[in-house]
Amino acid sequence: MARVTAADASPSRRRLPAGALRRRQLAASAWLYLIFLAVAAIMAGAFVLAFMASLKVDPLERPFRFHFDQLNPAAWIAAARLGQEGADDALWGGLSPGAKVDFSVTYAAPAGTTIVEPRAEIPRRRPGSGVAAALMRYYAADYASIALKTSSSAMMQVRDETGILQAWQTRTFVYEITYRRDRQNGPRIERTPLNLTAPPSQTLVDSPISPSRAERRGRLLSWDNITPGALGLIFNNYRRVINETADLQTGKSLFGSWLVNSFVIAIGRLLLTLVVASLAGYALARLKFRGSRLLFAALLFSMTIPAQVTFVSNYLIFRDLSLLNTPWAVIVVVVASANVLLMKQFFEGFPREIEEAAIVDGANRFQVFWKIILPNARPALLVNAILAFQGAWNDFFWPLVLITSPPEALTVQVGLLSLRRSFGGAQGDWGLVLAGAFLSVVPVLILFALFQRHIVSTEFTKGIT
Repeated sequence: MARVTAADASPSRRRLPAGALRRRQLAASAWLYLIFLAVAAIMAGAFVLAFMASLKVDPLERPFRFHFDQLNPAAWIAAARLGQEGADDALWGGLSPGAKVDFSVTYAAPAGTTIVEPRAEIPRRRPGSGVAAALMRYYAADYASIALKTSSSAMMQVRDETGILQAWQTRTFVYEITYRRDRQNGPRIERTPLNLTAPPSQTLVDSPISPSRAERRGRLLSWDNITPGALGLIFNNYRRVINETADLQTGKSLFGSWLVNSFVIAIGRLLLTLVVASLAGYALARLKFRGSRLLFAALLFSMTIPAQVTFVSNYLIFRDLSLLNTPWAVIVVVVASANVLLMKQFFEGFPREIEEAAIVDGANRFQVFWKIILPNARPALLVNAILAFQGAWNDFFWPLVLITSPPEALTVQVGLLSLRRSFGGAQGDWGLVLAGAFLSVVPVLILFALFQRHIVSTEFTKGIT
């Protein structure tokens, strides 16, 4: 009679029914899927939160509000109406000759308190610090006037801290902003700022668009632009990034130049990386020559050397070659060691029989590489192209060291540093800085959205395993 040991009778050795095993596998897959879904939600949530903050006037406000004008359809409609009245442009707004704009505000105060008319003025306000302030040529204060048009009173019910309804009185003031008749040949003004000063006993409860800031303990309410237009209200920070980061001498948008420079460097490094990585990877994978192992070891060792270790010697070399402050220096400075390794691994997984058959048919080594190997290496080449573009686009160190002037020669990543210095200092214009940072991320996101499936391509992973 066969003996049954304790190990054979343990639960870990018992065979599960097919249905139970299948349920356990599905449960494990479901948990894994939920984990990946949670990670993706956290990453996407951070991205969405950053985009929302880039739309706000003050992205650093605490606590962070998720309900503000840039996400409020009612404010979009009001901004479109104000932009239409100001410059006959419901999208981007402004103030043009002949314009008449009605802007209403409603103040409330406890019953028995007299609501006085707030003092209204169109201030001579610059849009920001640094370059933006220097670029400002036309001020709405020089071309527009403001006057009280009508006012009306009403009552409203307000619930106090204890939950008891109390009657408060309200008063609505309608102001008319007009382009002065004596300056009808003036320019189109992009911004129409407004300041309202009222006693602390009365509170603003309604306006077409919310004030940009409150000062003097809420007595002074300021609007940066009361004729923004719908898109001008939503994407004001993005418009400022394009318009206000400009060269003082030429007036040309620096941010546009930064984007072009980054694209040129990224495309140049991409092409150079593909050429070097494909040729070197094929040589290390297929050509057996003296010192090949030593060369491969040197390649691996180069991947461990930080760029900061060699930047002095590289800087001196490019200085002697007169390549400083040119895109060529940033394009050729990076050694594509990791890309060579990826291509080598792919070529080693490619069937040798195909190459041998081509050689038997009379093809030389270069013809085999050009007509047979490269067409079949498209997945690996595409992955290397994506990684090279991303690395060049996000590169900050080498452009900072090798390109210092003129301002229009900078890349977008180094340009963001100057944007931070110009607009993020004393004025704390972080909405502008964050909008510029978000714009710099968009090209890489589009690239990955279009080609992400190739990164996990079956053909490529088959080649490197």
